[in-house]
Amino acid sequence: MLRILIGALALSLSLASAAQDKTLKFVLAYPPGASSDVLTRLLAEKMRPALGMHTVVENRTGAAGIVGTEAAKNAAPDGGTILLTPLAPMVAFPHSHGAAVRYDPFKDFAPVAHICDFQLALVVNAELPAKTVAEYVALVKREPKAGDYASAGAGSLPHYLGVMFSKAAGLEMTHVPYRGTAPGLQALAGGEVKAAMFVLADALTLVRSGKARLLAVAGAKRAALAPEVPTFKELGYDLEASAWYALFAPAGTPKELIDKYARAAIDAVQSPDMKQRLEQMGLEPTGYGPAELGAILKADYDKWGPVIRASGFKPTQ
Repeated sequence: MLRILIGALALSLSLASAAQDKTLKFVLAYPPGASSDVLTRLLAEKMRPALGMHTVVENRTGAAGIVGTEAAKNAAPDGGTILLTPLAPMVAFPHSHGAAVRYDPFKDFAPVAHICDFQLALVVNAELPAKTVAEYVALVKREPKAGDYASAGAGSLPHYLGVMFSKAAGLEMTHVPYRGTAPGLQALAGGEVKAAMFVLADALTLVRSGKARLLAVAGAKRAALAPEVPTFKELGYDLEASAWYALFAPAGTPKELIDKYARAAIDAVQSPDMKQRLEQMGLEPTGYGPAELGAILKADYDKWGPVIRASGFKPTQ
C-alpha cells in the first residue's frame, strides 16, 4: 500500500511538473510597443498563475494583421497557441481583402474569450465652429469641404465609421486616409482636415491639448473615458459600432482547454487591478465566454460587411 501511495504521489508530482513545463504562446499580429502589445502582455502575465503554465507573447506582424492571424490558424490545435486580436482581422478583412485572407474566422478558429471593447469617435478641429454633431452636419451641408475626414488608413474601422455616419446623416463626406494614427492626428491638429474618425483613446490626447473637440462616440453607451460625450444613438442616428479585442484558438483545440483558457482570461479581466489598468488604457473590460464571443463575432461580421462594401475600399489603395 505504501508503494502504491508513493507511486501515486510521484505520478501527481510528475504531471504537475509537466504542466509547469508547458508553454502557452499568445500570438499577436501587431508590433511590440503598441497598445495591443501592452494588453497582450498584461493578459498573458495575469493568466499564467491560474493556468500553471509558462506564457510568452509572439509578435507576428505583416499585412495589417493578416500574417499573424494566419500563423495562429496554422498552429497545432494542441492548446499551445492562442491568438489575441482586435475586431478587424476577424470581421473586416475577410470582407475587404479577398484572396489575401487565407483563413475563415468561423471555420479556422474557436472562440475563447471576449476581453474588452474600445470606442470609436467623431472628432473635429477645435477652431471649427461646430460644437455638436447637429452643428457639424449643418456646417457640412453649407460647406462640403468640412466633410473631409481623416482616419488612420483606408480600410480601417474609423474609415468605415465615416461611411456609416455619412449615410446616417445624409451627407456626402470624403475620406482622407493617413498612414497611421499619428499623421492623421497631426493633420487634424494643423487644420489640414477639419474632422476625423479615430479610436477614442487616441483622439483624447489631442482633445486634452485643446486642439480638437469630441462630438460623439459610436458605442452602445457613453465611454468611461469621456462620459460627457453623447453616443450617435443618443443623438438620433441609427449608428452603433464598437470594436473589441478577443482571444481565439486554432480550430480543433480541445474543448476542455478552451474552457480552461476562457475561465482564466475572464477572471483576469474582471480582477480589480486589471480592470483599472485597462480603463487607464482607454479599454472597457468585458469578459465573455466562448458562446458569447461566437455570437458577437457573427453579429459584427454581418453588420460590417455591407458597410465595407459600400465604402468601395480595395486593398490596393
